[in-house]
Amino acid sequence: MMRFFPRLCAALACLSLIPAAGAPARPTSFARPASAQPFVIAANPLAARAGLNVLKRGGSAIDATIAIQAMLSLVEPQSSSVAGGAFMVYRDGRTGKITIYDGREVAPAQASPTMFQDASGKPLPFATAVLSGRATGVPGVLRMLDLAHREHGRLPWSGLFGDAERTARNGFIVSPRLGRLIHGHEPENAAPDVLRYFSRPDGGLLNAGDRLVNRPYADFLRRLASQGIVALYGGSTGAKIVARTRQGPLAGTMTMADLAAYRPVKRDPVCGHYRAYTLCTNPPPGSGAGLIELMQILERTDIAARGPGDPQSWFLFAQASRLMYADRDRYVGDPAFVNVPVSGLIDPAYAAARARLIGSTAGDPPDAGVPSGALVSGVDATIDPTGTSHLIVRDRDGNVVSMTTTVESIFGTGRMVDGFFLNNQLTDFSFNPTDDQGRPVANAVRAGKRPRSSMVPAILLDQDGRFAGAIGSAGGNAIIAYVAKCLVAAIDWHMPMHEALAAPNLVARGDAFNGEVTKFSPGVLAGLRQRGIDLQPGVGEDSGVTAVLMRNGRIDGAADPRREGVVLTLPR
Repeated sequence: MMRFFPRLCAALACLSLIPAAGAPARPTSFARPASAQPFVIAANPLAARAGLNVLKRGGSAIDATIAIQAMLSLVEPQSSSVAGGAFMVYRDGRTGKITIYDGREVAPAQASPTMFQDASGKPLPFATAVLSGRATGVPGVLRMLDLAHREHGRLPWSGLFGDAERTARNGFIVSPRLGRLIHGHEPENAAPDVLRYFSRPDGGLLNAGDRLVNRPYADFLRRLASQGIVALYGGSTGAKIVARTRQGPLAGTMTMADLAAYRPVKRDPVCGHYRAYTLCTNPPPGSGAGLIELMQILERTDIAARGPGDPQSWFLFAQASRLMYADRDRYVGDPAFVNVPVSGLIDPAYAAARARLIGSTAGDPPDAGVPSGALVSGVDATIDPTGTSHLIVRDRDGNVVSMTTTVESIFGTGRMVDGFFLNNQLTDFSFNPTDDQGRPVANAVRAGKRPRSSMVPAILLDQDGRFAGAIGSAGGNAIIAYVAKCLVAAIDWHMPMHEALAAPNLVARGDAFNGEVTKFSPGVLAGLRQRGIDLQPGVGEDSGVTAVLMRNGRIDGAADPRREGVVLTLPR
């Protein structure tokens, strides 16, 4: 297969793209395409179609993203909600500038470090915490999208919700994946609102192929279109959100003032190099620094030369992942509250030192390293469950969105307001504010704090600073591993993108080695066992990667075959 990019960018080109570790990629110059081919990649066909319809009407990538989000909250409620949060990487097609829009939820003003502990000071069982009123953070995604729309929108806000409103009012066919999760065995499946919403008139639960109508959500979208975001952050819907979170068991503390006070944050991306690419993704409280660290560790191995059939490739991937997760779990939190040594974590010299720790067998879980700028912090045991979706959009002007959006666990807290589920993002905090040695945990709960996220929406640039690709995934703490595997498969092993996403997943964190055991060959599994890795079946929603690479000007995009996503394009 043709090798479409040189192996490494020249040192001077790298320096021109990234003036300092963690700084955004700002090339000295780049050629803006006269007209880019628009495309949408999303995890549900109805959502992708809603976005494409906006692009057909001349809408921008941001306009299309808003339409996709509105539809995802309806047709993929296990993964997304207008009462959830998101990180968005936006590349301006005119200037080449990359901006991070942080729409992560925040803890209410009355949240406390021990809110997820019982009377004896022990962490609550996750199944208890996730269904509680305390689990819901102040929603962020709609305020974030409103900010981005005011800066980069082209069509009126009021014209972006029609497809989702009509689909909610007329009903949609329950997809096989949603049907499977309706009949799942997660804590939320027993929540009264979940059972009520997904019940048929005869009392049974909906199945794939049944029609699901959601008139309350249609009515909410009509208000959202006409009133703007005050429809969620104030008024009757805001009051219902507050009331629902303040109901037992384990009532929360959210107020209308918390809703009114929420503000998204614009951040510079964290950028690093992998092979011929510059990879730009989200800084803390997201895990972009972890993704870049992992890729830089892998770049200092011979994984590219070995290929997917060699057990040593997967051993190297597993060991590099463990080293990265040890660092990510120790240091990453909300930078407004804790020092996060981003520059140290993505320093190529630090990655080289971590790579040298990879031996011939797996051994005990690695300790976190000490990157430059690191302060003493405690060992984190955050659970970080799944319930997320990723989308990519490009419009005719070359503006690109790579966005990961989430309701956190499947169906969030299982509590519903006006046809959408409330998030449980605050369970992304550590339930213990200190570790067993009394050291403060970077991801401990604090009022007004954003919980650490494993989301890593990313955009790739070529050596000339041009758009070269985008990627992101669902999957809780496994997101970083899912994205890294696809990058290795597509870039190092030269797989077409649909094959790269379909390649088996392996997630190694601490002393746990999980993966899609049945997708690996017996030879790879045996080779891993010889190296001390007994791969076990994974749990949760599995990956949900959407990704694209530009190969010789051609769009090589794909949606994870484990879900129901599609790639839709318009003529140039």
